[in-house]
This record gives sequence, C-alpha cells and structure tokens, in this order.
Amino acid sequence: MLLQTVTPASVLGTTVLFALFLSVTAHLAARNVLGDVDPRRALYVGPLPAVIGVVGGAFALPEALIVAAALLVDGVMFAWSYDQPRRIVIGMTVIHAVITTLLGIVLLGIAVLLAARPG
Repeated sequence: MLLQTVTPASVLGTTVLFALFLSVTAHLAARNVLGDVDPRRALYVGPLPAVIGVVGGAFALPEALIVAAALLVDGVMFAWSYDQPRRIVIGMTVIHAVITTLLGIVLLGIAVLLAARPG
C-alpha cells in the first residue's frame, strides 16, 4: 500500500469536490421533487454536509453519527434554500441520499474498472 501524505491542499480539494458532487445531486433531487428549479440554490446545500463528512472522517467518528449529522444538516439546508414545507424537504432529503449513494457507487465502480485495466 502506498503511503499518502495528507496536506491542507488535499483536504481542501477533497472537501470542495465532495461539496460540488453533493450540490449536483441536491439539484437532481430538487428537480425530481419540485420540477424546474434554479441550480444555484443547490450550491447552498452541498458544502456543509461535505464538511461534516470530511471532518468526521478525519476525527474517526462513528459512521452512524456522521451520516445522521450530515442528513440532518442536509435537510436544514434544503429547507433554508428552497423554502418548502417539512414534508417536501424530507422527501428531497431522502431522494438526495438515494441519488448520492447510487451515483457514488456507479462512479466508484467506474474508477475501480479503470484502475484494473491491463497495460
């Protein structure tokens, strides 16, 4: 196994890319529930759950705690950004979790396949 050096730039880059990924999937979830929405609103949703995930992983917190905190903050950010009733916000949060999980699995599978190719 290769040793990897953790630098502030690598942590910042990971957090920014994760926040962008979560913002894209938040927009997909909002479009699924609300129809045509402004994509800029999704940019408010992604950063805080991404920070929770990166910081929680850095401090080796229990995964259940990290996921619960990220989902709670995700719902709060959906409510703040889209100004919808609680029931719709819960639906958007659940759909966001599902879309993020499925798209993450697909992208991870693609990365594993590309890393395992011969040559």
